[in-house]
Amino acid sequence: MATAVLALQGAFIEHERRLEELGEQCIEIRELSDLKRPFNRLVLPGGESTVQGRLLRQEGLLAPLKERIEEGMPVLATCAGLILLAQRIEDTIEDGADRGQVRPPQHFGTLDATVVRNAYGRQLGSFHTQGTVGKLEGVPMTFIRAPFIKEAGPKAEVLSVVDGRIVAVRQRNQLALAFHPELDQDLRIHRAFLAL
Repeated sequence: MATAVLALQGAFIEHERRLEELGEQCIEIRELSDLKRPFNRLVLPGGESTVQGRLLRQEGLLAPLKERIEEGMPVLATCAGLILLAQRIEDTIEDGADRGQVRPPQHFGTLDATVVRNAYGRQLGSFHTQGTVGKLEGVPMTFIRAPFIKEAGPKAEVLSVVDGRIVAVRQRNQLALAFHPELDQDLRIHRAFLAL
């Protein structure tokens, strides 16, 4: 079996490289016919969640992938991927006022969490730090136009908090992060994903 990486847009190649370093075979998901190839895991990479969501719907990928996630297929979601999974999404504008909660119809909505998009501002608000993720200590964390989790529902276990904001959760088979582990050399997050 292999890990499928959503390759519609965003940092999918970086995830593939990290997984291949761990000996995992990867396939790219771009269109409906790609779902015929055998895979038992899914990566939803960072990028533009609105673009990814629209393409998921246009290519007919949204419903079949959502069904697999709901059936228990392990999924690693980073940055935009976290937004795609969230049941509740808040948009922020420059002054920090929010425009309400929505779950766009092109999102999966399988993760019991409220996510704030672009919570750290524009590209200049990007930063790098280290933190704890579950039992993993000193994990490098690269945040690029990142969301954060405003609220984790009772089904979601909080794995990491940075500066008072939730940045990683797990809900059964779903491991969702606001940061980009694929952009650092540390393989522990991807290894934990393969162990799900």
